[in-house]
This record gives sequence, C-alpha cells and structure tokens, in this order.
Amino acid sequence: MDKNNLRPYFELFTEIGILEQLSRNALEASLPEGMIHAHFAVLNHLGRVGDGQTPIQIARAFQTPKTSMTHTLATLQQRGLVEMRPNPRDKRSKQVWLTDAGRKLHMETVADLAGGFAAMMDEIPQEEVARALPVLGKIRDYMDRQRDE
Repeated sequence: MDKNNLRPYFELFTEIGILEQLSRNALEASLPEGMIHAHFAVLNHLGRVGDGQTPIQIARAFQTPKTSMTHTLATLQQRGLVEMRPNPRDKRSKQVWLTDAGRKLHMETVADLAGGFAAMMDEIPQEEVARALPVLGKIRDYMDRQRDE
C-alpha cells in the first residue's frame, strides 16, 4: 500500500475536524446563554427523527455514555425544552419529547444559522455543496458500519 495515496483521506478528516470546530462555535454563538452544542444537538436530533426516543437510544445515536446523556437531558428538561414521559412499552424507562419551547428554540436557531448559509451561497454555489453530499454520505455510512462491527 502506497502511503502517499492515504494523504487525501487524512486531509479530508483534518478539514472535517476544522469545519466541526468552526460550525460548533457559530452554533453556540446563536444559542441562549448557558446552552452548548450538545444541548442543541439533542433538540436537532429529536426534530429530525421524531419525539419518543428513550435516553439510551439518544445516547447510542450520539455514541456517548448514558450518564452523559442523562445529564444533558436533565439540563434541557430544567430549561423547559424537553419533557420526559413514561414509556408505554416499558414502564421502567422514559421517552423524550420536545416541548413547544424546545421546538421554538430549535426553529429560531436554525433560522439564525440560515443567514450565515445564505452569505456562504455567494461564495460557494449550492451545486458545489450538493456535489459533496453523496461522498460525505458514503463516508458516514462506512464509518457507521465500522462502528457497529
């Protein structure tokens, strides 16, 4: 195996890491005082996949320990952004639901971030971004499979 052929992969993940840091900082600047990326990520996850996930399902989706997710969910619950309801299929567990305030904060944050995306479109055409998505999706699928094995 020629190690020089691996350089583009390393550079790709370096760029992804830098983009993650920059996007995290931009997101956190749009959030209310005391909220961090991890809090919004849960709101975004529930908004994307739907309410009714259990804390363990959410922890698995984020690849975090259940105790860390429990702490994140408790913070969101204290802020009135999620509520915990009994799981009708398993009385020992709970399900997580976005509250109206959680949905509103999620939508407001996305709208706030959209302004930055609109400005980005002036420099990076939508078509170029659309061309990158299938490759990024393949990389994510590959990494998901590797994680699960």
